[in-house]
Amino acid sequence: MEFSIVVPVYNEAGNIGPLVDEICAALIGRGDWELLYVDDGSDDGTRAELRRAQTACAQLRVLRHTQRSGQSSALLTGVRAAQAPWIITLDGDGQNDPVDIPLLIDRLVAEDIALANTMLAGHRTRRCDTWLKRVSSRVANGVRSRLLKDATPDTGCGLKLFPRALFLALPAFDHMHRFLPALMQRQGVHVLSVPVRHRPRERGVSKYGVRNRLWVGLVDIAGVMWLQRRRLSKEGAADGRQAQISDALGVGWLQRRPCVVSSKEESLDV
Repeated sequence: MEFSIVVPVYNEAGNIGPLVDEICAALIGRGDWELLYVDDGSDDGTRAELRRAQTACAQLRVLRHTQRSGQSSALLTGVRAAQAPWIITLDGDGQNDPVDIPLLIDRLVAEDIALANTMLAGHRTRRCDTWLKRVSSRVANGVRSRLLKDATPDTGCGLKLFPRALFLALPAFDHMHRFLPALMQRQGVHVLSVPVRHRPRERGVSKYGVRNRLWVGLVDIAGVMWLQRRRLSKEGAADGRQAQISDALGVGWLQRRPCVVSSKEESLDV
């Protein structure tokens, strides 16, 4: 197994079949891979559509939360269940183009750097969203970039590629998916932004707005900044007592909203 593709979804019934078909088509001839969909407590027809999609895609595994727990929890569930050493994520709304998955894979292989210490982050250079969503994303990205100095122009892009082991070593908290580049960089990971396509949403409705795109993350930014500054300013004592206490305080602050939820893997015979 080389790659595990993780797709968190909530009430995306209309996008399941088309997106699964596109992912499978994009990965023809790409070796061993698996596709994990994590249904975050959907209450529409998402569950039925996922079971239907399993009949057409042998690589598809489905995990389900009994209650809605958020995108970060769904992402963590998928990565934990993944069997491959490399993880590729994308949003389940169909706006990330699966054609860009091979682009990320090829870019990873082409980079003359230590692969096991690398993360690729998609950069949607031409957004296909409403003006309000574009403005709120631009503001949120600007605030994060200015405060965290993560040199990543589009942390909100769902299309990413990273080592599974490095992700599981990060502090798990609600909304952690918004800060993956900064958290990875703190661990010494080389983060590269790669231009990718972006498509209009054709089915379903967005789950994000101004409030949960910017305001919810401000307190979390403070926790991430704490971790960055304590570790970066104490490089020589990264394993010392003071660094351990500082890490514990920062992680404890971020994990005030835990990113842990029980899940069940479902198959056609369930």
